[in-house]
Amino acid sequence: MTPDEFLKASARTDIPDYNKVVERFNEPGVAELMHAIMGMVTEAGEMMDALKKYLIYGKPLDFVNITEESGDLEWYQALLLRTVQTRYETVMSINIAKLKKRYPEKFTESEALNRDLDAERAILEEGTNSPARR
Repeated sequence: MTPDEFLKASARTDIPDYNKVVERFNEPGVAELMHAIMGMVTEAGEMMDALKKYLIYGKPLDFVNITEESGDLEWYQALLLRTVQTRYETVMSINIAKLKKRYPEKFTESEALNRDLDAERAILEEGTNSPARR
């Protein structure tokens, strides 16, 4: 396959109407979610770059920079939590409940590979809909 053939073939599975995307983007809270998630990905990428420079280039680990980027990531996390109207406590509790379901005793490779996604989803939905969420 040539690059031009790929470009033509890939167009077949592109979405047909980007106006719908723009409409969805303008729904309440979506721009804030976009800002939060883009920021979190960016900050995580900056932390990964610091680790890459250590692992690949042999530069010293810059814990000051990693700590600073972690703080920035938390800022974006706070924006996300405010936007979806939840609290850190709720997110932390739901996460631990999900992990207890996934790994009843402790982490195992087998349990990591053979997850009960329906049971995990039920825990997530229950925690997300609880009165303690707000």
